[in-house]
Amino acid sequence: MRTVKIGIIGGGLMGREMASAFARWCALSDMTVRPELVSVADLSEAALAWFAAIPSCTQRTTDYHAMLSNPEVEVVYVAVPHHLHEQVYADVLRAGKDLFAEKPFGIDLDSARRILGHVHSSGRFVRCSSEMPFFPGAQRALAEARSGRCGRILQVVSAFHHSSDLDPKKAANWKRLNRTCGEIGVLGDLGMHACHIPLRLGWKPTSLYAQLQRGYPQRPDGKGGMTACDTWDNATLHAWAPIQGEPTPLRLEMKRLAPGATNSWFLEVLGTDGGVRFSTAEPKTLWIFERGAEQWWKRTELGFSTAFKTVTGGIFEPGFPDVIQQMWAAYLAERAGELGDRFGCATPEEAVASHEIFAAALASEQTQSVIRIGA
Repeated sequence: MRTVKIGIIGGGLMGREMASAFARWCALSDMTVRPELVSVADLSEAALAWFAAIPSCTQRTTDYHAMLSNPEVEVVYVAVPHHLHEQVYADVLRAGKDLFAEKPFGIDLDSARRILGHVHSSGRFVRCSSEMPFFPGAQRALAEARSGRCGRILQVVSAFHHSSDLDPKKAANWKRLNRTCGEIGVLGDLGMHACHIPLRLGWKPTSLYAQLQRGYPQRPDGKGGMTACDTWDNATLHAWAPIQGEPTPLRLEMKRLAPGATNSWFLEVLGTDGGVRFSTAEPKTLWIFERGAEQWWKRTELGFSTAFKTVTGGIFEPGFPDVIQQMWAAYLAERAGELGDRFGCATPEEAVASHEIFAAALASEQTQSVIRIGA
């Protein structure tokens, strides 16, 4: 196995999750490359302290430029607030490092397009984080959608729901403020999860009507006071997308206020002859629709059938840490030219395409009208 030296900028929730995926790399049984965390950068000394438990992580710094000057580091994963994406991503690329960038790839469409320009001029390998399609059920749903067995596709729903904002006592963070999260709000926070598979299938919306909702106008500031929250918390986008040469309804949903949903990603594709449905709320379960003399929904228990094989027994149930590791396996395999026909991480072009959808959603909300995309 060839070792790829990794640096992480942003040692919070997702930074720790990525480092944990590297620590379990021995669970993968068919990889020729392995990641090794050698450096982490974060402004918080407390966040950096967690990484002291990882022996290979010999550089822990509050200045990410020090990491970028480290000749050992080959790939940098960045998880910082959206308003910092453009500067940090450009610095990573200018330093000659490959980049694994967190969504949404910039605070708005203009920023995403400028980042894409840096990607093209640098020639570095860059992908955008989007882990939910790496669930085995999502992979099977994708294969079913591609198979032709659905007949003429009549409707697609792709969504990400959670209920993190239902509690009014939850303190506000940077994701609840336009100046740091972006005016797109929840679209930037969760939108790539909903857009990734439709965009990969070529189902990019040509027009849409958006319904955007804000939640609580104020939240505790964590210091004994209250602060205003001005981002969009829920988004439902009613779109038309070209599928099989026909305009087809495509609904994209991203919700922070979804009662009963902890962290649920789901995809449903319905056609004249068949269909498929998968939700991470039932991570081992795949539903297949068949039309014959009668109509059936067939339930299948998938088990642990990941694209990159592991030592885990097939009877077991996949979870979030597993799909994070699968996503990294896809990134490193594609970087090494070994992805083959397996599903890959979101490309910079797909990230920009998602921003085009988000910008149209904001325009639709502002004008209360259907907005054409790319017109």
